Amino acid sequence: MTAAPTRPPHPAGTRRRAPAGARVAAATLPVARVLVEVPLAHLDRTFDYLIDERDDAVARPGVRVRVRFAGRRVGGFLLARVAGSDHAGSLSFVERVVSPEPVLTAEVAELVRAVADRYAGTVADVLRLAVPPRHARVEKALADPPGGAEMSEASQVRPDRGLGRPPAPPVPPEWSGDYPAGTAFFKAIRDGRPARAVWQALPGEDWPSRLAEAASAALSAGRGGLLIVPDATDLARLDAALTIVLGADRHVTLTADLGPAERYRRFLAVRRGERMVVAGTRAAAFAPVANLGLVAVFDDGDDLLAEPRAPYPHVREVLMLRSLARSCPMLMGGFARTAEAQLLLDSGWAQAVVPFRPLVRARSPWIRAAGADHVAGADSAAAPARIPPVAFQVARAALADGAPVLVQVPRAGYLPAVACEHCRRPARCRRCRGPLRMAGPETPGLLQCSWCGANEAAFRCGACGGTRIRATTVGARRTAEEIGRAFPGVPILNSSGSAGRPQVPDGPAIVVATPGAEPVAPTGYGAALLLDGRLLLGRPDLRAAEETLRRWLAAAALVRPARRGGQVIVGAEAAVSTVQALIRWDPAGHAEAELAARRELGFPPAVAMASIDGSQEAIMDALDRLQLPPDAEVLGPVPLDGSDPDADHQVDGVTDGSGALKLGLDPDVGDGSRLRALIRAPLAQRKALSAALHALAAGRSARKLGGGLRITVDPVELI
Repeated sequence: MTAAPTRPPHPAGTRRRAPAGARVAAATLPVARVLVEVPLAHLDRTFDYLIDERDDAVARPGVRVRVRFAGRRVGGFLLARVAGSDHAGSLSFVERVVSPEPVLTAEVAELVRAVADRYAGTVADVLRLAVPPRHARVEKALADPPGGAEMSEASQVRPDRGLGRPPAPPVPPEWSGDYPAGTAFFKAIRDGRPARAVWQALPGEDWPSRLAEAASAALSAGRGGLLIVPDATDLARLDAALTIVLGADRHVTLTADLGPAERYRRFLAVRRGERMVVAGTRAAAFAPVANLGLVAVFDDGDDLLAEPRAPYPHVREVLMLRSLARSCPMLMGGFARTAEAQLLLDSGWAQAVVPFRPLVRARSPWIRAAGADHVAGADSAAAPARIPPVAFQVARAALADGAPVLVQVPRAGYLPAVACEHCRRPARCRRCRGPLRMAGPETPGLLQCSWCGANEAAFRCGACGGTRIRATTVGARRTAEEIGRAFPGVPILNSSGSAGRPQVPDGPAIVVATPGAEPVAPTGYGAALLLDGRLLLGRPDLRAAEETLRRWLAAAALVRPARRGGQVIVGAEAAVSTVQALIRWDPAGHAEAELAARRELGFPPAVAMASIDGSQEAIMDALDRLQLPPDAEVLGPVPLDGSDPDADHQVDGVTDGSGALKLGLDPDVGDGSRLRALIRAPLAQRKALSAALHALAAGRSARKLGGGLRITVDPVELI
């Protein structure tokens, strides 16, 4: 392989007359600096190649190319053309220019490099997240962008094919009247000042319209907007709001579920400057929006915004890097507030946009804890039940008023977890030791393994020999079945996972939904029952309290205000601080207390944290070679899988339903032999920690060491 790493170029004036049929380098700027798509850490840099004079016109920065690398042809992106290279040997030619379409902008290329450095990953891994696969038929079907091959990036800013720049909108009354700092932030967007805000949305707030209004302010100044939401349901609401506020054909939505052709078509529309406002899910965080004037994310605590593929970037961090690089405003909104957002406020990097407190009280539903002494039925024998008497009372009152009732259940399915009735030991598969579950009422005696899918018709406990089971976790389907018996004649609607409903009609009905899949009712729910609060708060997770409050607030925000009869019953003890934060509707106070506790204990985001997973041999070798910053410390290693028989089998951050190891892990590393070590360092040494981890990965990659080592910066889960 004759390519060379990028170095300061030297004058290239040694071109000779080539024999007939030989390749001849371009007369001007003959050297291309190519980012090769090889996800090996020790090759994470650009390489120099020659440009054939036949490709001179189409070999522009940002185009896809094919090059010869280590004896095989691989893809890559041309980043720049220079006059020469100081590589001592001869350079290979670029095999061909795959497409004349410059799909990688200079701004996105810089962002990709910054994200790779931030998460100790490789540029090649980030590029597959940033640039969708090419679709040749789409490119041929679309007309070439005006201006020809020499069109500059700045000249591509053509708001909506000449539809014209909309007039500067006035500050919407919701921004100016509901939020003390709303007017100032809205004007900062219009003026292009790099204001950053953490926005706490009001209960019942029409947040898609507020985001659309912010995008309109950026568009009126000739700048683009990028709005990210967690899932397709939220995106549909945002899409509708943008159409109303901006007008038809003024924006585009981007998701990974569009399909290759449509996704690439919309990507090119954004790349060519034909659409300057982009709304999307996690896949759109790298969208090449021209002249960015606003980046925004709603509900940044949702785990769907954390990329499950290496190097595992979070949308919040990607947008922060874009805001810094382009000096553009950033808006982080939600009904709840994460500890990460609170840290930005404490550091002064962002300012809070919170509503007037009297408005919060006026728009909030009446929230009570089922465990409080003053609620109805608190002194009855049924008070400790999963659905206490007060919940039934509230639901009946809402149904009598002709309003739907929302029931939030943490888990989908029927009985997702069962245990031995005698000794309470979790039921395990005799084949793979995976957790057993009951799929539905149609097969009452049949248990199914959540890992390997094997069925067990006759259960026998491995500890005590018991043959009877009891439910330890109740899913949404079983909950709907139980509630249906208590409310005969009332429609029972289910909404969970892929079977989620975006909206339900007004009228008496009970909607059983899992967190994040709650449908919207046109005039709001009359009541909400938040079940299994103890299960949510009792999870062995650093973010259990924060995540629980986020889920509760999102559901409670769909309920009518108390003045219109809206009520919320939460299934937890009233004395718990998270429950109190919900009752007071105080996400800011909860985030402040959460961050203070993490500072005291040395937990993220108060410190920089990284995890290293792998076989015992790989982990020990990595810790021996890792050159840590001065104040960093190593925690562990400890067994990752197999040490806890009740733990779900997790691979690459995603539960593996088949029990098989996912791509990227060494297949011969079994349960019980995989370890995890945590690296903790002060925030000031975050960059040094990431650089050390990248150097470790590069060294192991160069030596072709195995062990399935996985490095994660800012891991979502520490337990």
